[in-house]
Amino acid sequence: MIKQSIALTLSLLTLNAQAQSEKPLFCVWDILGKSGEVYNLILDQSLHMARLGMPFELRAYTDERIAVEDYRAGQCVGLVASGFRVRPFNGISGSIDSMGSSLVMRAGKVDMAASYEVLRRVIAAFSSPQAAKLMREGSNEVGGILPIGAAYPMLKDRSATRIDQLAGKRIGVFDQDKPQAILIQQLGAQAVSVDISNVGSKFNNGMVDMIHLPAITYKPFELAKGMGTQGTVVRVPAMFPTVQMLFNADKLPPGFGEASRQFWLSQFDRQMQNIQRAEAAIPPKVWSEVAPDVLPAYVEALKEGRLVGARQGLYAKRTLNLLKKARCSASPENAECTSPTEVD
Repeated sequence: MIKQSIALTLSLLTLNAQAQSEKPLFCVWDILGKSGEVYNLILDQSLHMARLGMPFELRAYTDERIAVEDYRAGQCVGLVASGFRVRPFNGISGSIDSMGSSLVMRAGKVDMAASYEVLRRVIAAFSSPQAAKLMREGSNEVGGILPIGAAYPMLKDRSATRIDQLAGKRIGVFDQDKPQAILIQQLGAQAVSVDISNVGSKFNNGMVDMIHLPAITYKPFELAKGMGTQGTVVRVPAMFPTVQMLFNADKLPPGFGEASRQFWLSQFDRQMQNIQRAEAAIPPKVWSEVAPDVLPAYVEALKEGRLVGARQGLYAKRTLNLLKKARCSASPENAECTSPTEVD
């Protein structure tokens, strides 16, 4: 009898261990690995989803490229990566990261609060049940979208911050952001290929003169070294990059996507606090402003970049038009709001 009881206990323990090991695995990219804000947000989500009967496990990655490759190879059921990396799987959500698409101008200045509100509105629209079909392409479904923080121009030379001063400069461009590379070449600058794993070292070692990154990278990438005493962070976002969750919908329970997107949407304010802390950590003397008479050239260049991306099929027109609608709702007096759509 005792032997049977022990055997039964061992059997139950084995089944429990197998159940634990069979939880879907999500590959989570965070530049700081397990100590990063994104990883910890997903850790909280895993607890939330477990309470809903849809648990999953996490594996941390600091190399985004490897995380994506593991997802493609089927080693992970889900992926958390930048919007750049998600775009090939879902062009609708991936196009949120297009150049200047959330940027709101008011009275000759960048309105950061309104710009993030644009982002919030679009993310909320894509997180709604009505947009569920747009969030799935084939077996891949987007399970959430959040801002990483405005990507600011970071330069080695604070005396050359105008668009007309970029000719001849070496500007780091992520491989996944082809529209930006095209725009940079049109401006007479040289687009230098970078990846999240080497962008900091290329800037710090003088291989590029300018990069576009959010404030969360300033300390971990030690960008102060590359800027020295003459560098600066220009307070005009080139884009508002996002982090997104992607998963294989065929391998997760029905309803996972909607529950996941709603959780991510509920974390928007939490993520904004992380972004604000990161921006406040950059010394005030490092920041520089753009004069009101120079700002329109920036905005026009970013718009041209979006249009180039749309014409080449690199950005989803539906997303660009939705973003424009949100921008014009925030600031209807801007000249662009005389036409209803950005691209037809």
